[in-house]
Amino acid sequence: MNQNKSLFNFIKRIIDIFSSIFLIILFSPILLVTAILIKITSPGPVLFKQKRVTKNNQEFWMYKFRSMYIGDNDKRLRENYPELWKKYKDAGWKLPMSEDPRITPIGKIIRASSIDEFAQFINVLKGEMSLVGPRAYRKEELEEYEKKYPHTKKYIEDIRSVKPGITGLWQTSGRNELNFEQRAKLDSQYIRHQSLGREILIILKTPMSMLSRW
Repeated sequence: MNQNKSLFNFIKRIIDIFSSIFLIILFSPILLVTAILIKITSPGPVLFKQKRVTKNNQEFWMYKFRSMYIGDNDKRLRENYPELWKKYKDAGWKLPMSEDPRITPIGKIIRASSIDEFAQFINVLKGEMSLVGPRAYRKEELEEYEKKYPHTKKYIEDIRSVKPGITGLWQTSGRNELNFEQRAKLDSQYIRHQSLGREILIILKTPMSMLSRW
């Protein structure tokens, strides 16, 4: 069993490396145009980084193309838009893009198309993430969910045991429409029943899931 798991992880890592290199080359014109548009339409860096949890509850810096204005956006949302802040927390740290004052006009486009996630190919190459896996949560998010939804603890333990992914089972099964418990349950289901066939199926379903947001 351990040998099978080790072989699966080895093949998964090989797929991650070669797929990320291929996709970076394939999408390089889009990545370049995205970087230029972010730079010329709002002040600040092209890439945004934030600490997230990876395997064994370790933290790493996850990259995204910046889609928000610079500054402490959570603080600005909490202090200036208390109703939206409550909605943001209650919805699992998510807000509809049309209601989120933190997002730039270009940011709405790259989020809707999931282009902001393409920067995470860097994390995949570094071995901090995988192409397929559970959502990359912030440590404080998971700690808060454990207290708020104690019945999801077994799901959270599974999520902490593997690398997060750019895409995953829940992203191709409803995306933002799912609440935390539904997302965590699907992530746990993926982790407990990993196989190369399922990995490939999720990867193949991801482009359609991205297009469905438009």
